[in-house]
Amino acid sequence: MSDKKMSSSRRHHLKSLILSIAQKWLAQEKIDIVATKEGYLRDTCSQPDLGGDQNTLMETCKKLHALIDKIDEERYDLVSKVGKADKEIEDLKIKVVELAGVKKPALKKVRMSADAMLKALLGSKHTVNMDLRANLKQVKKEVKEEPAEAVGDWRKNIEDKADRKKMFESS
Repeated sequence: MSDKKMSSSRRHHLKSLILSIAQKWLAQEKIDIVATKEGYLRDTCSQPDLGGDQNTLMETCKKLHALIDKIDEERYDLVSKVGKADKEIEDLKIKVVELAGVKKPALKKVRMSADAMLKALLGSKHTVNMDLRANLKQVKKEVKEEPAEAVGDWRKNIEDKADRKKMFESS
């Protein structure tokens, strides 16, 4: 195959051609099925002669009943053969899947705490608490005090800004 990809318009055109050909085939197949049915009925079932007296009509009815019974037996045999073939196909599909082996799905990463894991593994009987943070040693932090000069600077800055504000207001 070439490395070039088919354009979407070309692909669409080919797809429509394939679909139109398939549609013609399906229509022809329906016509063939109807013709086959008519041919079979012509060959196996002759037109009954409905003229005559009551005895000839009774004989015709008996012949039709015998013919219906024969066709019903054939239908039953064919249905049982088809059912048996379908069952064989299903069994073979199962064997193919077994021979190919079952693919394991890709596992997803799950974030789970130790408690949740133990509950999943052991069930509701799990009472042990695996809180690892409770076992850690607590460390006190030392707070650094700021020198008092920073507070003085802050106040001084505000006083300077107030003086500037007065300058602008007076002018």
